[in-house]
Amino acid sequence: MTAPALPDGLVAVVKRDCPTCTMVASVLRQLADGDTPLTVYVQDDPSFPEGLSPVHDADLAVSWHQGIDTVPTLLRVEHGKETARTEGWSRAEWELLTGRRDLGEGLPPFRPGCGSLSVDPDRVDALRVRFEGGVLRSRRVALAALEDEVEALFDRGWTDGLPVVPPTEARVLQMLEGTRRPPDEVVAVVPPDLEPVTVEKVAINAVMAGCRPEYLPVVLAAVEAACTDAFNIHGVLATTMPVGPVLVVNGPIRNAIGMNSGVNVFGQGNRANSTIGRALQLVVRNVGGGRPGGVDRATHGNPGKVGFCFAEDEEGSPFEPLHVARGFDAGQSTVTLFAGEGPRCIVDQLSRTPESLATSLAACLRTVHHPKLPLVFDAVLVLGPEHARVFADAGWDRPRVLDELHARLQLPGGEIVRGAGEMAEGVPEAFASATLPKFRPDGILLAHAGGGAGLFSAVIGGWANGAVGSTPVTHPITP
Repeated sequence: MTAPALPDGLVAVVKRDCPTCTMVASVLRQLADGDTPLTVYVQDDPSFPEGLSPVHDADLAVSWHQGIDTVPTLLRVEHGKETARTEGWSRAEWELLTGRRDLGEGLPPFRPGCGSLSVDPDRVDALRVRFEGGVLRSRRVALAALEDEVEALFDRGWTDGLPVVPPTEARVLQMLEGTRRPPDEVVAVVPPDLEPVTVEKVAINAVMAGCRPEYLPVVLAAVEAACTDAFNIHGVLATTMPVGPVLVVNGPIRNAIGMNSGVNVFGQGNRANSTIGRALQLVVRNVGGGRPGGVDRATHGNPGKVGFCFAEDEEGSPFEPLHVARGFDAGQSTVTLFAGEGPRCIVDQLSRTPESLATSLAACLRTVHHPKLPLVFDAVLVLGPEHARVFADAGWDRPRVLDELHARLQLPGGEIVRGAGEMAEGVPEAFASATLPKFRPDGILLAHAGGGAGLFSAVIGGWANGAVGSTPVTHPITP
């Protein structure tokens, strides 16, 4: 709906059910007697204020489109455009805005206003649908009167096996409040069906996943990262390996939206962690067509394919954050996508030297997917705070830790050729005299997260790396 045009002059928005509005009625009468035209819009009682011929904003269109949060609000309008505004009653501000010096004698110099009816929690969703619903382009799905919304979404195949939040117009519009990007902006082309996905479509799936509006920028960035050639979400879906997108969030947005980077960091209980990764998976399923048993051919899969998202503990880390190591500024918010399996715990409760701990971690990293397969798979090593402290106390920074791990992950060809150790799996016999690295030079991503107690870390094994598979992608998060 087009915003109603405002008349030039002074414009006041009031309601009778507001003590401050009632108090300033006499001030409005003073202004009505001046040289500048005054128009009063009233939200509730069309007869208030008496004697001023108020315009009844019955449908709250004026209040909504002018962004009235508080009444009374006094505006100055010139050539149809607002040039000044003040909310509540402040004699100094009203006199400055109007150019009058004799307003409200006998009244207190200041009195806060009341909430506008246009932001009333019982009305705001319906108003948003009425006045902004026209921006939505998605198909409306009519349900029968006795049809259960949650079951209807199951029946239509739009869920990941868990209940989803019905994406009503009101909920989708509220979700779109979380970003400045227009609803019709195309975010990416989503494999495997190569369908364009708009901000609106991402918002719909974010609603279904249970996200809050402030999570939407993270979900949008994750969709953009997943749909790059480097990440190769089509391949991640089509492989028979158990991998899916693992999201690591860095930067100020972690704390702004209340993400968990500490106790139970990979587990249940935090809404942002639990729903952001799920929203990405729903976009891939509902827009891109990536469904288990179809293009998604994982032999086993893993529970993280419902959604796997966590924040790095930057404040407690002795190392520079992951996104800084990957070329971003510390004050920038990012999401890093990694094609990974579920996390596996590394236990070492005895190492008190960095050399011993690095050797322990390397031994566990060697087993990613198979201890005799080098160079094929990347990994994320998530150091717990107590393990990280061992390195920090010895003065080892991130590059030193990674260098020491790689040095311990040089595999003698004689140990990893096919048949060695009575295992058929391995590299061809031609490599028997070679030494091969377990990981490519940048094949270990190092993050810091987890609870402060417990001498544990975790490893997340990856899929085939590089051009033949998936490369980790770090993408900026923008409003």
